[in-house]
Amino acid sequence: MKALVALILLVQLPIHKAVPAAPPPPLGCDDPESEAAAEVAVSYINGHSHHGYKFALNRIENIRVLPQGLNNDIIFLELDLLETTCHILSPTPLANCTVRSFTQHAVEGDCDVKLQKLNGKLSVLASKCHSHADSSEDIIQLCPDCPLLASLNNTEVLTTVTAALSDHNSKTADAYLRLIEIGRAKIQYHPVHIVSVEFAVAATNCSAGEAKDNVEACQLLPDDQSNFGFCTAAMVMRPSQDLRVDCQLYGHQVPTPDIPSLCQDTSAGLLPSVVQGFTNHNLRLSHNNPVASESSSSEFPTSMLSAKSVAKRAVAEVAQHDKVPRPVGFLPPPPPPPPPCPGKIRHFKI
Repeated sequence: MKALVALILLVQLPIHKAVPAAPPPPLGCDDPESEAAAEVAVSYINGHSHHGYKFALNRIENIRVLPQGLNNDIIFLELDLLETTCHILSPTPLANCTVRSFTQHAVEGDCDVKLQKLNGKLSVLASKCHSHADSSEDIIQLCPDCPLLASLNNTEVLTTVTAALSDHNSKTADAYLRLIEIGRAKIQYHPVHIVSVEFAVAATNCSAGEAKDNVEACQLLPDDQSNFGFCTAAMVMRPSQDLRVDCQLYGHQVPTPDIPSLCQDTSAGLLPSVVQGFTNHNLRLSHNNPVASESSSSEFPTSMLSAKSVAKRAVAEVAQHDKVPRPVGFLPPPPPPPPPCPGKIRHFKI
């Protein structure tokens, strides 16, 4: 009898089941965690780009988080970047680099980046980028008199770069400079015909004076002594010729072992992109790594709803929950999830 009573009492005891923890709300594109991941991604992209200019974050277009286990997430980012005035060889921190304005014929970069967040530490696993200049029609519509980007192999552009570098070398007693790459070029036809160029240079093992005797003997300095620089020049073609040149050397910088030297893929000081006639250096050509395809947007988990869909569903569930009478003292529902993607525009949209 006592055993039967004990069994009845045991059955009547409340059964406590472990309640699974609610999944974290989806990240919004402007969340601090998203911003931190984007900062790491942009730093990686600039650090592994071989040509052209540094890019700054303009907007986080999308973000996905794929949990892999305890304190281990895979993060997929879609980023909108804008070209700055700092060449990739420049030691200037990105925070101090000026984003080119729309009227300067802006160049936009689009990147898909795959990161891992393991025990709170972010690292980039792969990336895939490309970049393009804004349409000439849009520039002309806003600023009819603004000069447009010219092809890097335009005859007038090449003539101006050659004349500018020759002019600089003829007026200095310092190291003889050799062209590494043409970064940008613009041609203005009215009211004055002006060709403006920007190009990267590197010091050689000759002085400018020594180069006059035997320029073929002048070689680029080895990595442990390298000294890169940057030049801007403007040549008035008509009504009368005039040339202005400004070259600045950065000083020796310790090369990063895992990043190829900018000089390794040049031919006679000119990049392949110059020959092909592009108006800007494409991140696709200068940056992508062997596993870049792993970070393409098509790899974003299709089984996961978009941030916008998740946000709408969560808001709907909260609204439905609010229709149910709640006893006095019942805690209100949690706030809705963060705003969906895309995030805020930091500079301008092209």
